[in-house]
Amino acid sequence: MHFGAVQLESVDDDLLGSNKRKLVLQLQVNVVFLPVDHSEGVLAVEFLFACEGPTLSSRSVPKTVVGRGNKSKWPKVRDRTTCIFARMIELQSITKSYTTGSQSLQVLKGVDMQVSAGELVAIMGSSGSGKSTLLNILGLLDAYDGGLYHLDGKDMAGLSERRAAELRREMLGFVFQSFNLIPFKSAAENVALPLYYQKVPRKERARRSHALLERVGLLEWADHLPSQMSGGQKQRVAIARALAASPRVILADEPTGALDSATSEDVMSLLKELNGEGMTMVVVTHEAEIAAACGRIIRLRDGLVESQGHV
Repeated sequence: MHFGAVQLESVDDDLLGSNKRKLVLQLQVNVVFLPVDHSEGVLAVEFLFACEGPTLSSRSVPKTVVGRGNKSKWPKVRDRTTCIFARMIELQSITKSYTTGSQSLQVLKGVDMQVSAGELVAIMGSSGSGKSTLLNILGLLDAYDGGLYHLDGKDMAGLSERRAAELRREMLGFVFQSFNLIPFKSAAENVALPLYYQKVPRKERARRSHALLERVGLLEWADHLPSQMSGGQKQRVAIARALAASPRVILADEPTGALDSATSEDVMSLLKELNGEGMTMVVVTHEAEIAAACGRIIRLRDGLVESQGHV
């Protein structure tokens, strides 16, 4: 079992202050892979998310800060420890078959993969390799036949449709090649839609949707319909919508597939910027340039992981 790991050094809490989030995000750049005992991963979850936000209590968090790289950028340290990255996604021997009449087609034949919290990972493969099926399983849109799927440490086996929908709302954001915006709703209304299903009050929905549109550079387009926007603008609205419910993971299915090369670069730059702020992302793409912009590439072939490695 492997986790992404970096070397950390202990410092006094008052030396960190408001820099905790920034330091943790910089920590994610210096990932190596080390064999560790599974129990060490618990410490990583507590450290990473307590520094990112209120997910876990800070009472159990060590007073640590990354010490790898240029030491002049870090506070003075006293002793050293190791913190292990949390796994956001873990798949072991995932299989999936579809039956048509008397024939059965096995699409996934035992997929093993892991995505650490804060990673930006590309999934590539030719047509029929199992990319779309894998993304549907990751997004809890389709059930798997066998194997193990853990999302943020939770077992996804045997979910009811209602529970799967709850987890999608709570943990996942989706970005599609065809944008999937509601044509008769404005940009702000499209972004606010996930908040409506979370029963967020109207005024708060409006405030948050406008803030997200500002984040993706489209605040002045808040009242425009999708038909009044370019493809790149529509995808930015879709990304803002994916962020609306504060997901733990964004799953992007060919997010630049319907865009020209210049607009694709702009959209990918936005995704990388969001990833730099700590968002875990999985991008399915057939474009080598898009995959190369990710931190790691997983290649599928005939329903299996053919190769994976850092860019």
